[in-house]
Amino acid sequence: MRSSRTAPYSTGIKIKMSQGFQFFDIILFAMIAIFLILRLRNALGRRDGHEGGFTDVFNRKADKKQADDNGATDNNNVVQLPDATADEDTEPAEPATPLEAGIAGIAAASGGFDTEEFASGARIAFELILGSYASGDSKALKPLLSPEVYANFEHSIREREAASQTMEETLVGIRKAEVVEAYLEGTVANVTVKFISDQVHALSNAEGEVVDGDPNRIIDVTDYWTFARDTRSGDPNWALVATRSQD
Repeated sequence: MRSSRTAPYSTGIKIKMSQGFQFFDIILFAMIAIFLILRLRNALGRRDGHEGGFTDVFNRKADKKQADDNGATDNNNVVQLPDATADEDTEPAEPATPLEAGIAGIAAASGGFDTEEFASGARIAFELILGSYASGDSKALKPLLSPEVYANFEHSIREREAASQTMEETLVGIRKAEVVEAYLEGTVANVTVKFISDQVHALSNAEGEVVDGDPNRIIDVTDYWTFARDTRSGDPNWALVATRSQD
């Protein structure tokens, strides 16, 4: 009788313990699953509306702006080629003044022309010619003057010598020397320079009396001298071909 009661009791205890273990396993697996979900969520992140990469069908303006921005970005890589017809109607600018036109013509005929360099050389010529004329040095004048101008200067020197007159022509300084006219006459280039200088001029007779000018007075003199040279000539030197003073 005892043996028949013991077996069912023992079996009932085993069943209850097995069910308890199964319930504990389910809870354990559930906790592991929750833990894995949380780890995946932290690792992969979640959408918060700022990720981009998807189209919001309720916001067409935003989609259009994004498309326009992408198009503008793409256009930055496009190289605009120059219009081939743009330069066809463009004509070279004409010189603004007759002086500029003359300088351009002389430069083209002689292979170049620098007005500043020319004015600098004209200053030297101005001083040499004035000094040689005052001292009566015809030999020094000849290579600097055209035949016509040289003939006039030589004639004036001879008259002065015949009258036993003495000329004092002191160049105190050149305040300004600028090119004011330039033109081609055939192959001959002509350039006029305006000189503004301070000078002392006096002409004395044989007795030493001053008959013209004042040796003690500095005067302001404005002269216009024209120099010329043949652009076909191998001689680079310019000659004085005309002079005039401003009254």
